[in-house]
Amino acid sequence: MKYLSKCADETINIAKNLGKTLSGGEVILLNGDLGAGKTTFTKGLVAGLNGKKTVVSPTFTIMHAYDDTRLPVYHFDMYRISSEDELYELGLEDYLYENGVCVIEWNKFTRLPEKIINVNIKNRGGDEREIEIC
Repeated sequence: MKYLSKCADETINIAKNLGKTLSGGEVILLNGDLGAGKTTFTKGLVAGLNGKKTVVSPTFTIMHAYDDTRLPVYHFDMYRISSEDELYELGLEDYLYENGVCVIEWNKFTRLPEKIINVNIKNRGGDEREIEIC
């Protein structure tokens, strides 16, 4: 599905609707340039899973867990990870096989479970985003 979002609130609503459909075990790969809206999308996803916590980018912590949601959400930002070996040394792959939802920005995993959802976000200028969910 392709969507055209004209503002951050629309991006959040698109993600919220996706979050409502999730059943656990999904890995969501967020693809897009810096500033494309990956964390904004995650805010909506967490809200769609009935989360109330504030969602922030895990760039410096690598992973944030949200457990106040209908399903646990593990939000990864792998921008600073230098190799796939580092992911395995940190034990991050364990989260991929939980019954929660993994949301991954800047994916570095080559081995992933089968329930993958790709979300491609393109900045169309200003606050407008093209969002493709496949």
